[in-house]
Amino acid sequence: MAWHATSRRETSARPEEDLLLCCAQIPMDITSTAQIKRLVQQPLDWEYLLRMAQRHALLPLLFWHLNATCPEAVPTTYWQRLRERFDANARRNLRLTGELLTLVRLCAAEHIPLIPFKGPVLAASVYGDLALRQFGDLDILVPAPDVLRMKTLLLAHGYRMMWPIAAAQERLFLKTNHEYSFIHRDGVSCVDLHWSLSHEAFPTPLDPQRLWEGLVPVMLGGREVLTFTPEDTLLLLCMHGAKHCWDKVQLIGDVARLLAVSGQLDWERVLRQAQTAVSVRPLSLGLRLAHDLLGCPLPKDVWHRVQADPVVPRMVTRVRARFFQQQGTWPMLVQNTWRGAQALDTLRQRSRYVCEMLFTPTLLDFVTFHLPALFFPLYYVLKPCRLSATYLLTPLKHQLLKRFQRS
Repeated sequence: MAWHATSRRETSARPEEDLLLCCAQIPMDITSTAQIKRLVQQPLDWEYLLRMAQRHALLPLLFWHLNATCPEAVPTTYWQRLRERFDANARRNLRLTGELLTLVRLCAAEHIPLIPFKGPVLAASVYGDLALRQFGDLDILVPAPDVLRMKTLLLAHGYRMMWPIAAAQERLFLKTNHEYSFIHRDGVSCVDLHWSLSHEAFPTPLDPQRLWEGLVPVMLGGREVLTFTPEDTLLLLCMHGAKHCWDKVQLIGDVARLLAVSGQLDWERVLRQAQTAVSVRPLSLGLRLAHDLLGCPLPKDVWHRVQADPVVPRMVTRVRARFFQQQGTWPMLVQNTWRGAQALDTLRQRSRYVCEMLFTPTLLDFVTFHLPALFFPLYYVLKPCRLSATYLLTPLKHQLLKRFQRS
């Protein structure tokens, strides 16, 4: 098979940012090793570097690369902080992996089918080392009819819902949403319980029925667990990245690393699934980001298909420009909704996605407003009111207060 490859270009105004992009790549080659050594010799703002590494979930890889290439070039204080954070991440990942294996065992005893994904499974199968990837929770998928049984099992095992809701609200929530969040009484273990892999308005290229029939084994802590195939994992990672507007370099690194270790993917199957679900653009964007920013090679026929969408290169440029911008301003909700919509293939999909983001109630709406069942339709009105108060009125009030204090 012919491949199209490119070297990652250094395009940042700051060497710290180029260093992080270099460190998002594993395994290293001679070129990337030389780039890292050269960048570390430049005057670096190490506080900024560590802050951005944390924001983009790249602290373990930053330490790993520097330790393998030029540890002596890192100032002692920052080297100690990097090592401490690396070790802390490794301990946390081991603890979460142990908890995941416990949940797998408990579910097997209760005959609850589940698929663990991302988190420890991705770290072990794609990165080859639990310590090399940052993750903060455990993602598990169960069939929709088993959601309440899984909830009961988690509650009995020491978990609690992050935002409890009444039984009547829960019935509506299960119909309009796709995941629950639980936290263990130890304050460390968090579980995102999924019964679907995406919002209803965000088309998934994964066939829910076929997912359960084509699982592959991954070794975790000496035990075999079943998860998605590499092809399905690629589609899932691209869909997940698009939903989150590719706001972390780690999201792109996951795609690049998966492609690097998976050997000969069944690309025809991948492309066929994306086309069938009318979900080609999220896949093309994820592959283009991995290619352009991290130098990930692609088969030439796949590269030609990725190039067929003229919008994708502009989206790559915008994603790259946002990586190191300041976050947290009130228009981010509007911007991210618009960016998520742009990642979809058709106008109808974009319209549905925007409407869902603005009107479909989330768990926060059920917690904020306690309505009797008769008035549940009002949740679709209250959500945009809550969003306006949170993202428009509150920042506006703060700005007016600042001006008043200066006058």
